[in-house]
Amino acid sequence: MKAFAIILFTVCTIFFLSFSKKANKSYNDLYNNSLLEFKEQQIVLDSFILRTNLSSEENLRFLRRQIEAARLKLKNIDFWLRYFEPNAYRKINGPLPVEWENEVFEKFEPPYRREGAGLSLAELSLDQKPLLKDSLIQLIKKSEEAIKTFEADSITSQLNSYSHFFLANRLFLLNLAAIYTTGFECPDTNHVIPELRSLLQGTKKIYDSYNQSFPDKPLSAEYLEEYNKTISFAETQQTGFSGFSRFDFIRDYVNPLFAMNQKFINDYNARSINYNDYTLNNNIQSIFDKSLYASQNTKGLYSMVEDEKTLGEIRYIGKLLFYDPILSGNNMRSCASCHKPTEYFTDTTNGLAFQFDKKQRLLRNTPTLINSVYNHLLMLDGKHISLQAQGKDVITNPNEMGSNEKELINKVLSCKVYKEAFKSFLKLTPEEKDITINHIVSAITYYDGSYSRFYSPFDNAMNNKGFVSNEAKRGFNLFMSRAKCGTCHFVPNFNGVKPPYIGSEFEVLGTPGDTSFKDLSPDEGRYVINKAPETLHAFRTGSIRNAEYTKPYMHNGVFKSLEEVIDFYDVGGGQGKKLVVTNQTLPGDSLHLTRTEKKELLAFIYSLNEDIIFEEPPASLPPSTDKALNNRKPGGEY
Repeated sequence: MKAFAIILFTVCTIFFLSFSKKANKSYNDLYNNSLLEFKEQQIVLDSFILRTNLSSEENLRFLRRQIEAARLKLKNIDFWLRYFEPNAYRKINGPLPVEWENEVFEKFEPPYRREGAGLSLAELSLDQKPLLKDSLIQLIKKSEEAIKTFEADSITSQLNSYSHFFLANRLFLLNLAAIYTTGFECPDTNHVIPELRSLLQGTKKIYDSYNQSFPDKPLSAEYLEEYNKTISFAETQQTGFSGFSRFDFIRDYVNPLFAMNQKFINDYNARSINYNDYTLNNNIQSIFDKSLYASQNTKGLYSMVEDEKTLGEIRYIGKLLFYDPILSGNNMRSCASCHKPTEYFTDTTNGLAFQFDKKQRLLRNTPTLINSVYNHLLMLDGKHISLQAQGKDVITNPNEMGSNEKELINKVLSCKVYKEAFKSFLKLTPEEKDITINHIVSAITYYDGSYSRFYSPFDNAMNNKGFVSNEAKRGFNLFMSRAKCGTCHFVPNFNGVKPPYIGSEFEVLGTPGDTSFKDLSPDEGRYVINKAPETLHAFRTGSIRNAEYTKPYMHNGVFKSLEEVIDFYDVGGGQGKKLVVTNQTLPGDSLHLTRTEKKELLAFIYSLNEDIIFEEPPASLPPSTDKALNNRKPGGEY
């Protein structure tokens, strides 16, 4: 009987799998045939490079056309490839030869070296003098090898389940907003809009085949109608790189599609097995929702607390501590000394704040804390992976607040208000038997992290809840196109976190030591944390939200106005100023922006000023049993 049951189970399993494959045949066939077409184009490209004399301009022009033909084939499968295995995708169409990354689930590990290869780098290499044929061949060979990844059973088996489709579609829509119209991975900007159109048409075929294969979990007629309107919009827009209205495209088409797809994810109970979905929120309805992705936990030790009254008490204590110089070694310096709440939690009066000794200056500008929660790595060099680790480091750093854990705990608990509060909070953290610096820092991060939840006029416009000027719209379209800002400052937070929002990017701009542009800033940046040639002078890309109010700019505060910053980018960064920056990631050629275009960029940046409700500082601080501590001033003295 047992043997019969096993045989019956096996037969049923084989029948089910064969039925499943048959039922999904249209969808699977499209995937396999599209993959094959791209592989064939790779072979054609490889063969042409091997047998052709590339010193001929005519042959080079033909090769460029061959690369573009391969790129168009790639667009037919981009929907799948980017989602299923992004590291393999880097070798097919990577933007850089080498990237060093820590993705959200790798934060506790050293940065990984990610190699890029494929079409974008191959096209860029054609401009090198002399052209290195062997290197070009290797870029294509690596691409050919990488495509095999997508034939593996571990990937193709996902095609038999509807879940992956809606999650891949979400990433596709996010990239429509943040990547596909910017030229991020397309060296020839003349091809960006034609490639976008090809991408949209190719994805329409994927939609149709999916609906045919999964009729019980379909894309709705409403969605498909809206998507057809999206295609029509893209087809009727100007083909030129700068003439395409990204503002209208995202607001009127991509964002509504995103909302509908989010509903599918929930209604169909889509389940992920892919780390691309790790931080994304299934329950929001807009790309411009501040809860789109989770990068930092502001609650720290109080993560399990959901009760609003208790959270309010934690925030209140956090606010007091933020202003309290009792955290410093000399009881004269608070968090608010450098991160001034009325100045958007930065210091607009000093390019570099004083060190603890009040004599020397710190090496880096004080960054705003607002929207820092949307970075996976913190500090300008990415030193820390959590807000709590960052706060603890600043408090105990001898050059910043000069305190130590034991002394800090004793001083804080000498105040009755703090002692009673943290005793009551202790029951919220059963894994901790005693009050620690982590309790203190977690209260502070919950307070200052609460200022990252506000929205700007631009957000409201994108969510159809408000308006921005036509000048700001033109500025956004310029930002996302010819000005090339959007290739580093990604929608929606306009920082260095791009879809699927699982890592923070670092860039080398060639920032000068001063405005004479005689020398490069000596700060090694990310290289201090990860000593790789590509990371020398690299800094985490910050958000341009509230930038009007967060001067001075750059890691060393070298620029005092946004006009100076735009001029620096316009000229091509350090290289454009004739500084030697061999690893600069910012293009070194001039953008040739007009005065009007620069004003439009500013109008857009100003539209990202958030409607933040600031609070009054505490009128007084909790008294201590140590009378020597009772002369503390809210906000500190320097």
